[in-house]
Amino acid sequence: MKDMETTKSMARILVVDDEEDLCEILRFNLETEGYAVDTACSAEEALQMDLAPYDLFLLDVMMGEISGFKMARLLRQEPQTAATPIIFLTAKDTENDLLTGFNLGADDYISKPFSIRQVIARVKAVLRRTKAAANKDEADDQLAFETLLLDTRRIRATIDGQEVPLTKKEFEILRLLLENRGNVFSREEILAHVWKDEVYVLDRTIDVNITRLRKKIGRYGKNIVTRLGFGYCFDC
Repeated sequence: MKDMETTKSMARILVVDDEEDLCEILRFNLETEGYAVDTACSAEEALQMDLAPYDLFLLDVMMGEISGFKMARLLRQEPQTAATPIIFLTAKDTENDLLTGFNLGADDYISKPFSIRQVIARVKAVLRRTKAAANKDEADDQLAFETLLLDTRRIRATIDGQEVPLTKKEFEILRLLLENRGNVFSREEILAHVWKDEVYVLDRTIDVNITRLRKKIGRYGKNIVTRLGFGYCFDC
């Protein structure tokens, strides 16, 4: 097994196959393509490793007591590897085997014998799809206006890359207004969205939080506009 020495920018791949020569051939060619590659000659060996850092698993189906299919089931049961893409390598290419592989969450299935060029092309395609999906998820978790950014997963607000220390209520107010830019929310509507079932919350509480929020977000404070008699909105 080769030690993993790589930068964060390199995709990390684990090849698991009981044919040691094949492992080395795949490792050499994938490393030539710029990937960081480790190998294991059995599922048992692979399962003793720290698998969380890998970006892709290449698994042979026919291996010892723990087959590639069984290893895939174990990987899918662990939170740190549940979403890591898997490509199966196998001499078995019957319809039932293909269905088993894909039902286990396989991202691709390569039948032996295969060309190295084919493996590299499939690896690139799977990693490209995975990266695109990850980027989409990240974008879905972010609200932005110019350099004002709200990360709704990490509950973090930044301006020009610098974190802005918002309270929970301030963050939720800003989130509500950014998600619905241009829409005016009355104090009662803001209370219902942000304070929800809390009791004894005065309308004045909204005004105080809005004032503090405007100060904290600096030049973007002017975008939180008061519509007299109606409420507040984020005006672009």
